[in-house]
Amino acid sequence: MQECSESNWDNILTVSSLRVLAAGLLIAVTAIWGVTFVMVKEAIEKVPPFEFLAIRFIMAAAILALVFPGQAAAVRRKSLTAGAIAGAALGAGYAFQTVGLQYTGATKAGFITGLAVVFTPPLSAWVLRRPPSRIGLAGVAVAAGGLALLTTGPSLRFNSGDGLVLFCAVSFAFHIIVIGRFASLHDPRTLTILQLGLSGMAFAVISIAAEDLVAPDASVWLALAVTAIGASAVAFLAQTWAQRHLSPTATAVTFTMEPVFAGLAGFALLGERLSARGWIGAAMILGAMLMTTSKSGDR
Repeated sequence: MQECSESNWDNILTVSSLRVLAAGLLIAVTAIWGVTFVMVKEAIEKVPPFEFLAIRFIMAAAILALVFPGQAAAVRRKSLTAGAIAGAALGAGYAFQTVGLQYTGATKAGFITGLAVVFTPPLSAWVLRRPPSRIGLAGVAVAAGGLALLTTGPSLRFNSGDGLVLFCAVSFAFHIIVIGRFASLHDPRTLTILQLGLSGMAFAVISIAAEDLVAPDASVWLALAVTAIGASAVAFLAQTWAQRHLSPTATAVTFTMEPVFAGLAGFALLGERLSARGWIGAAMILGAMLMTTSKSGDR
C-alpha cells in the first residue's frame, strides 16, 4: 500500500513538473513574440508583408527539417492533414497580423492579438460542443469594451489595421484549439515542421502573385533570422510540445503576457505611447484575459 502511494506521488510530481515546465516555456515564447512585434513592424516598412512571411516561415521549417531530418522525411497522411489545418489557422493569423501592423502600432497590435486568450474558451466550447460559461461570456464583453477604448480613440474611428489584427486574434485562438487537439496525437517536431512549411509555401504563392518583391537589406535579414529561429522554429516547437501537457485554456493563460511584452517593447524601442483612454482599454483586456481563463475549470 505504501509502495502504491509513493508511486502515485511520483506520477503526480512528474505530471506537475511537466506542466510547470510547459507553462514556463510558453511564457518565454510570449516574451519572444512580444518583442518581435517591433522588429516585424520595422521590417515590413522595407519589404512587402507576404514576402517577409514567406521567407520567415520557409526558413523556420527548413531549419527544423535540418535539425530533425527523420521527422521531416517520415510524414504520414494523418500528420499532413493535422499540419495543414494547424498551418491554415497559423497562416491566417500571421497574415492578418503582419498586414495589420502596416496600419496600427506595435503596442496596440500586441493587446489586440492578446484577445486570442479571451476568444479561446468560447471557441473551444463551440468546437467541443459545450456551452460557454457565464464567466467566459462576461470576459468577452469586458474585452470588447476594452478593445473599443484601446482602438477607437476620441473620434470613435476603428482603424483598419486594428480590424485586421482582431481577425488575427480569432485565427490564433483557433490555432491554440487545433494544436490542443492534435499535439498529443502527432510528434511535435513533425507537426511544427508541417505547419510552418505549408504556411510558408502559401505565403510565397501570395507574394509572387500579388507583390513587387524587394531584396531584403541587412536589418530585414536580421529580423528574418530572429523571427524565423526564435519566434517561429523554437517558439512553435515549444508551443506544440507544451500543449501535450496543457489544455487550450491553460495555454491561453500563459499567453496573457504577450501583450505586456509587446507594450514594453513598443514603449522602449519605438517610443509608442498610449493615452489614458488606451491604458484603461488595455487594462480591461488584460483583466478579461485573466477573468476568462482563471475560472475556466480547465486543468
